[in-house]
Amino acid sequence: MERTDGILRMLKINYASSQDDTQEFSWKPVLKIFTFLEEEQANALAHDTRAVLQFMVIGKDNPNSVLNIITLARENGRSVQDHITKEMWQCINDFYHIMRQEKLADLFQQEDPITVLDNLIKQGLLYFGTTDVTMARGEGNSFISIGKFLERAIQSTDILDVKFSDMNYEMDKITDTTYWKYMLMSISGYELYLKTYRGGFEAKNVVEQILLNEQFPRSVIYSINHLHRYFERLKSEHNRSDYNQIDFMIGKIKSKVKFSTPDSIINEGLHFFLNETKKGLFEIGNKLNHNYFAYA
Repeated sequence: MERTDGILRMLKINYASSQDDTQEFSWKPVLKIFTFLEEEQANALAHDTRAVLQFMVIGKDNPNSVLNIITLARENGRSVQDHITKEMWQCINDFYHIMRQEKLADLFQQEDPITVLDNLIKQGLLYFGTTDVTMARGEGNSFISIGKFLERAIQSTDILDVKFSDMNYEMDKITDTTYWKYMLMSISGYELYLKTYRGGFEAKNVVEQILLNEQFPRSVIYSINHLHRYFERLKSEHNRSDYNQIDFMIGKIKSKVKFSTPDSIINEGLHFFLNETKKGLFEIGNKLNHNYFAYA
């Protein structure tokens, strides 16, 4: 569900950006972040806005389309219905049936895509809000939150990596203001940036906000802090060995990010730092899966 939200927001803001820059705009960065397409396939789609929206939202052949992700979320929800609330199940089920409507393809061709995307984003927000106010703060809620913040941290590292790869990771490279504006808007960080940094858009400040700002809900450090917080609630006498192993892994990556600065990250190499962070997050996800879900 977290990935669905990230994809829909990214599509909405990039569609708005494509209308401002119809000649030069390319969907390739979005395809690189959220799909498994080969270079040749991504190039073929990169300049066809309507085709990209259909592929990313309702593409049955795209394993990472919103339609397929919501279908998986619904199957997961069905398998654990005893551990989630009826209201939460209803939200996922309603979202699934909206995604299955045949008219959705026509709406993307004939209507304003932003209106369609906004309605889908609201369905996701309804799910998040319902989960927050109806789920008991027990083990089930902890696993939901662990998954959410793990996915969010990986998304933020991916987005930062892809956007800076366009600039060859050159921090001093002059970039159009709209480049950073739309990037920050896609992860709901634009307003906070304007309130935090008064001197305009600088690459180093963007890195600081997305990686190190503990007040920004989509920053990497915020996500890791909350991942750790919810994981700590799983501690019990029955799983001490498995728990300690993963707790150490989360603590290690948390310390690395928390005690970094924009300058130290740049000196280490932004691409290297992001790759190592993402690698650590995937290792945590795999270990969680192995220790808690391997026999499910």
